[in-house]
Amino acid sequence: MRQRSPVPWSAMAPPLVTLAEITDARRQVRGVIRPTPVHHSDNLSRLCGRDLVLKPEHLQRTGSFKIRGAYNHISRLPAGTEVVAASAGNHAQGVALAATLCGLRSLIFMPERAPIPKVKATEDYGAEVRLGEATVDDCVVLARRYTAETGARYVPPFDDPLVIAGQGTVGLELAAEAPEGAAVIVPVGGGGLISGVATALAHTRPDLRVIGVEAEGAAGMRRALDAGHPVELESVSTMADGTAVRAVSALTLAHTLAYVADVVTVTEEEISQALILLLERAKWVVEPSGALSLAALLAGRVPGTGPAVPICSGGNVDSLLLIKLIEHGLSSAGRYLLLRVPITDQPGGLASLLATVAGLGLNLLEVTHHRAGIVRGVSEVEVLLTLETRDADHQREVIVALGAAGYRPDALR
Repeated sequence: MRQRSPVPWSAMAPPLVTLAEITDARRQVRGVIRPTPVHHSDNLSRLCGRDLVLKPEHLQRTGSFKIRGAYNHISRLPAGTEVVAASAGNHAQGVALAATLCGLRSLIFMPERAPIPKVKATEDYGAEVRLGEATVDDCVVLARRYTAETGARYVPPFDDPLVIAGQGTVGLELAAEAPEGAAVIVPVGGGGLISGVATALAHTRPDLRVIGVEAEGAAGMRRALDAGHPVELESVSTMADGTAVRAVSALTLAHTLAYVADVVTVTEEEISQALILLLERAKWVVEPSGALSLAALLAGRVPGTGPAVPICSGGNVDSLLLIKLIEHGLSSAGRYLLLRVPITDQPGGLASLLATVAGLGLNLLEVTHHRAGIVRGVSEVEVLLTLETRDADHQREVIVALGAAGYRPDALR
């Protein structure tokens, strides 16, 4: 079992979840959670340059791993307990379903701008939803105030031993499902999933390295590891809203320090590209948070050449947001090329440019012809072209070819 040397604050750190607690959680959630056996992907393996064995937790009940920890906690509560939580999506749905399965009433505080499908799904799982606050952090304050006033039970999204033990059941499954694995890559928000997974694997498969992945704009665990204690971020900004947490807890940091080999970060563009590849190559609809692990592998942030096991942690993405994410991902992957091209202001000038584009075998998605409001030569006008390209290399080839044809294309981002 791997465990790092103590840090200065470790004497005050909370006790770690044990393998026995995770094993007990597996018994508790058996029959409730949906089997999510690992999936081998030849296409994604070739792109990453190493074998990939993906854990599809986006296919879990409620669309994410959250039902595991929520049910492990809620199923142990006395009859008649009112359950309360604060969440923008995945935790809300996990708590709502777990409470309903246990015959308990649940109340979820959600941000006023939470995606409508997530609000509706939470209600459909049996919860009462209260909207009105701007952020999840604000909702947490309201939820904790409500529980203090009423005696209801607040279920944390990650800062709780029972929740961590429930998420750790993913690690027990991976120990059996991926015997060939050399590294497990885990998305990180508050740290509940990686705490449970890393603990389970440290005691059952100590040969497996566990790597956490955060979005650059919400790297609370990375900051905490560097500081040696939890740090509250001034702000978070990422499309991976399921991991947009301002601070990890002392409990999840303690588990990460003890059992996790490293925590790396990925950019928004890398997340987008991973999401698109999961759609195109695996035929999976995975939310940005769930694509973090693959993004790290594609970006070369996970060292080694042995088989890697990325966890796709969730698939709850609003359809309207998915459209935007697909467009962003295609742009990041070099599939759209936006060019500003000056041409002579004379009959046939535009037709000649479009003929050149057609001759290059390019699909023209949009063309805009500008004469007024631009600073060009008296005899010039400007054309904006949106072209469909294969990748960044193809884009460069197109620009060179247009230049060789006598044009002065300017690529726009």
